This record gives sequence, structure tokens and C-alpha cells, in this order.
Amino acid sequence: MTRRSRLLAACTAVAVLLLAGCGLDRPGGAGDELSQLKIMAPAAPGGGWDQTSRALQQAMEAERVVGSVQVTNVEGAGGTVGLAQLASSNDDRQLMTMGLVMVGAVETNDSEVTLEQVTPIARLTGEGLVLVVPASSPHRTLADFVTAWRADPGGTPIAGGSAGGADQILAVQIAKESGIGPKSVNYVAFSGGGESLAALLGGQVAAGVSGVAEYAEQVKAGELRALAVSGRQPSSQLPEVATLRTQGVDVELTNWRGVVARPGLPEEARTRLVDAVTRAHESATWQQTVRQRGWEDQFQPAAAFDAFLDAERQRVRQILIDIDLIEGG
Repeated sequence: MTRRSRLLAACTAVAVLLLAGCGLDRPGGAGDELSQLKIMAPAAPGGGWDQTSRALQQAMEAERVVGSVQVTNVEGAGGTVGLAQLASSNDDRQLMTMGLVMVGAVETNDSEVTLEQVTPIARLTGEGLVLVVPASSPHRTLADFVTAWRADPGGTPIAGGSAGGADQILAVQIAKESGIGPKSVNYVAFSGGGESLAALLGGQVAAGVSGVAEYAEQVKAGELRALAVSGRQPSSQLPEVATLRTQGVDVELTNWRGVVARPGLPEEARTRLVDAVTRAHESATWQQTVRQRGWEDQFQPAAAFDAFLDAERQRVRQILIDIDLIEGG
């Protein structure tokens, strides 16, 4: 073989390797690996969906699961604005972070696009909620509060996030288990944790429900008193606060979060996304983030997450019917 022939053969081999490595960049998304990925957080920066999206981005890039990950924020209507945008996408490399709040928002906003239309990829985490009262409250324990709440439901306003979200669902479930009619719960919805905190500290409400992380610092500072957490186990952020179940209220709820993709996603593309998210979940970077933020690892890949999501839609819908936020039928 001449020197020119050997050089040509070497160049051909390099070209073949480069093409193989860039498989995902061919039209249609063929190939086994992701070079680029987009994650939509359907809410404002700084919230739970945004934090989850950016934690996933960090794990994927740090562990070289994906070459480049872009996170964007699309605010509005409990995530249903972002959901509508995802439904019209034809991008096989687009993920959207979502969770329990969106399940309720689809119902309460009468969204034309539903979660039945998207492609479930994986359930990721759960975050326990906490029931708190102002430090000046006469209620020292959960039992004290429930007794007063049962005696005067209308005169016991409870602050929380948007109507139909995880906070209201938890308040209603505690009420039902405590013998309080769901429709009599005086729930006061606020658009953000800062507003509900101000209402608590200002004595405008008797109690509040939110994610543990939202109120943990105020509890530690002695401004709020935590009566119970809603997870299966105490939260690592408030380890001294007992769960609802250990205090005799048979309720367990976590504000879970997961990722979904566009409707009609081809099976090959779905497999690739599930694999990428699974690898990120198994990474040391992701596991460290979960521990630092006090999240619960509730990972479920596509099929299990699909079944879970279907059950959640039915459960949340019935709760919202029970409290007259939506009509039955």
C-alpha cells in the first residue's frame, strides 16, 4: 500500500468514527447518545420545578450523560402554559419538569391540554410538606390544633399555595381524617411562599401548609412552630418534627416531581430520554443534590411513572370534586 493509500484509509476511518459519534445530530434523532437536551421548567426561576430542572442539568453535564443541557422557564397557570407549549412541540430532545401541582392545575384551569397527552419519562423526587402555626399560636401540638379546627373550621383559616395544589390537597386530607368536612376548610391561597409567610407572621391566618424547605428557616429561627410533616419519614431539614401518621392522622403526601416529553414521542427517542435521565439519577452528582436539598428519592422510570401518573390524576380529581373546586361527572 502506498503512502497516499494509507493516508486515505486513515482519513476514511476517522470520518467514520466522527459520523458514528454524532449520530444524534442526524435528522430524526437517530443514535444512542444525546449531544444536546432542553429542559423546560414551567414556572418562575427559583421554585421547585426550576430547582429540579437545574439539578438535572448539572448532573447530566457533570457526568457527561449529555453534552449540553439548556433550561428555560415558561411561567403561568400552575404550569399549564408550559404544558400547552410542550404539546405543540415536535422536538424529541425536549423534557418538561412537572409534578403534583400540575395535576391539580390541569383540572382547576380547565386546561385544553392534559397530562394524558404527554409522554412520561421518569418520576424523580418527592418533597414533604409541613403544617405550621405562628410561634405565638396557642396550639402547641397537632392534636391541639385539630381540636380547635374541628370546633370552628370556618374560623381557622389555613394559608397555602395556589388553589388545587399540593398544599390545599394536604389540608383537605388532614381535615377528612380528622372528621372535618372538606368543604368547610377555610383555605386561603397565595401565589408564593413569601405572601403566605407574611400572613402567618402577621396573624392573618391560623396555620399554613407549604414545602418543608419553604418554612424550615423560620421554624429553626423560632418564628413558626411546626406541628407535623407529611412524608413517610421525618424530613432531614426538620428531623425533630413528627409525621402526621405517627401522630394519629393517617395521611401521607409528598409534592412529587418528574419529567415528561412531547405527545407522540417515538419509542426510540423515549428510550433514549429514559436512559439519559436514569443515568443522571444514578450519578453521584444527582444523589448529592438530593441529600443537600432534603428531597426524597422517588425515582420511577417510564412505565411505572405512567401508571403512577394515571392514579394521581384520578385521586387528585376526586379531591377537587369533594371540595367543589371542579364539577364531577
